[in-house]
Amino acid sequence: MMIRRQLQDTIEQNMFKGKAIVLIGARQVGKSTLFRQLIGNRQSVLTLNCDEPEVRELLTDANTHDLRLLIADNTIVVIDEAQRVNRIGLTLKLIIENFPQVQLLVTGSSSLELRNNLEEPLTGRKYEYHLYPISVREIIENMGLVAAKQQFESRLIYGSYPEIVNNPGEAKELLLEIADSYLYKDILALDSVRKPTMLNRLLISIALQVGSEVSYNEIAKTIGSDSKTVERYIGLLEQCYVVFTLQAFSRNLRNELKKSKKIYFYDTGIRNAVLQNFAPLALRQDVGALWENYFIAERIKSNSYARKFVNSYFWRTTSQQEIDYIEETDGRFSIFELKWNPKKRNTAFPASFIETYNLQSSVVITPDNYLEWL
Repeated sequence: MMIRRQLQDTIEQNMFKGKAIVLIGARQVGKSTLFRQLIGNRQSVLTLNCDEPEVRELLTDANTHDLRLLIADNTIVVIDEAQRVNRIGLTLKLIIENFPQVQLLVTGSSSLELRNNLEEPLTGRKYEYHLYPISVREIIENMGLVAAKQQFESRLIYGSYPEIVNNPGEAKELLLEIADSYLYKDILALDSVRKPTMLNRLLISIALQVGSEVSYNEIAKTIGSDSKTVERYIGLLEQCYVVFTLQAFSRNLRNELKKSKKIYFYDTGIRNAVLQNFAPLALRQDVGALWENYFIAERIKSNSYARKFVNSYFWRTTSQQEIDYIEETDGRFSIFELKWNPKKRNTAFPASFIETYNLQSSVVITPDNYLEWL
């Protein structure tokens, strides 16, 4: 089924306002599909896929005359995978400045070059949105609450890529194909990434440590590399929206851990595909970590789509006090403890944090109440 995305209304409201609409996110999350839904039956649409060499050549260092021939009478120009074009930001700037009747719709599946190329040329000339795998709210709005609850285990195991949600009987095969063929395409295309086997070992190491603090030095020893290479590869994985990092929160207390970090996957299905472990939850040893990853990723989607801008952290002290997930908004803190077992809903939060910081809310999240927070 065609799943209506939460961003559709937001983007529709900003069409034809003289700015490019830039949609970023991992490959296969539905960026092009969302633009097709926005366009509907409109005429005069030009679609350019920058995975094609001829298109990249046309858009690289294009001049106004060439762009006029290319765009012709079209009023909507869709540029897919724009990060594949050198200096694409300058080309997009020319279109915006010289073709005011044209609505630019741009997708990018990595920020490797796209953001660097866009930031200066398109300052004040774009609306930028991040599209994620299907959110649980989108499942509820398109399929209903009962379906969302029925799919809960599948979403933890197989994740929420649109193709996976729509083809549950083929989830494993499709997910492995996404992981193998699409997700790292932009990373592996870089000249600086010469060791794809090391990238795979790195991903396995990260997947095994979801929910735990990570050390680049320890990972480097595990995969036979050095900490600088590990840091660079993790940065590339972040820029391609495969993983995201939570930093440790530290501000006032002397015994707070300051330099620690945790790494999560934007999609738990991709995490499980990396490990090639699609076992049912009842048979898994990692269900707590999987649950933690799932909720935090869903919370990030929820905040992003609501245009709620927060700083996200975890917290831990040298005496092993910890808080799984923290959001800071305007100097106030919401703290979350994530428990797979609903019987642990009465877990107490560390008094030292509550007494030191400006607390807005605290809640223990379990599979019984998580939907209230998404």
